[in-house]
Amino acid sequence: MDNWTEKRELVRIAKLYYFNGLTQAEIAKKVGVSRPVISKMLQRAKDLGIVDIIIKDETVNIVELEHQLENKFDLDEVYVVPVGGNDNDEVIKQLVANVAAHHFAKWMKDKKRIGISWGTTLYHMVNQLPYDKSKGVKIYPLVGGIGRHRIEIHANQLAYELSKKLGATCEFLYAPAIVESIELKKQLLESTEIRTLLEEMKKVDIAVLGIGNPYESTMVEMGYLKAEDIAELRENAAVCDIGSRFINQSGQEIETLLNSKVIGIELADLKSIPTTVCVVSGVNKVDAIHGALNGKYFDKLVLDELTAAELLKRCTEV
Repeated sequence: MDNWTEKRELVRIAKLYYFNGLTQAEIAKKVGVSRPVISKMLQRAKDLGIVDIIIKDETVNIVELEHQLENKFDLDEVYVVPVGGNDNDEVIKQLVANVAAHHFAKWMKDKKRIGISWGTTLYHMVNQLPYDKSKGVKIYPLVGGIGRHRIEIHANQLAYELSKKLGATCEFLYAPAIVESIELKKQLLESTEIRTLLEEMKKVDIAVLGIGNPYESTMVEMGYLKAEDIAELRENAAVCDIGSRFINQSGQEIETLLNSKVIGIELADLKSIPTTVCVVSGVNKVDAIHGALNGKYFDKLVLDELTAAELLKRCTEV
């Protein structure tokens, strides 16, 4: 078959399939060949540029961002949330939280122990969850959280609100996220109740996390980080906090007094949890997200498209 004849036949097959809507089996019967031959001819038409498939939908760019992030960081799932040209941080945060809330039921299917950290994005996610009845489910705060400031975003409060939404039970960790001294931490860990809960945290089936930029952090607003703490974090090149523990760009937990005073799940134990989801928004957290990804602290990621694009750009530059 010469080139002209081959192309003519490929165009004929392609038109029957793409324009006339015939199945490959119907085309095979019509032209007198097997269905696998038709399949190969359709692929040949693509290879030669006779058929060029274009997806005309704005979501194709979003899907491409998701695939790139999944492949680059070996993630199970990435959800990139379109923001429609919106540059309001609070609105973007709520859009991301809404998508996380939408997928939450799928993530927790057949899971009985759910761990949650703290933060404003997770607060919005829990708020947007519908009420449900989940038999035998228990919610665990993954880090301490008591104090007078922003109580609604503390892990204990989020665990309680999540349990109400799911019709589940919950535990409370009666300790601050970061205590005032190593001595005080030792005293608190002498409590059987706290020690037992810290052990149970390690066994959750799924953990839902927020992560933060240490230098633009709610932790400062809540009084957990003071000027000398920030200086120590800069000196040790911290880029991210996960459950109030600080890591560097390579994803390693930094050796600071702050990390030694945290009451909550250890980062090493976090990695052993079967399913770990990170819900985050904001371009100011790109370095934090990159560090957490390098440390492989989660396998599912929900973030906004602006942050996703900047994250990929930074990775390419590196």
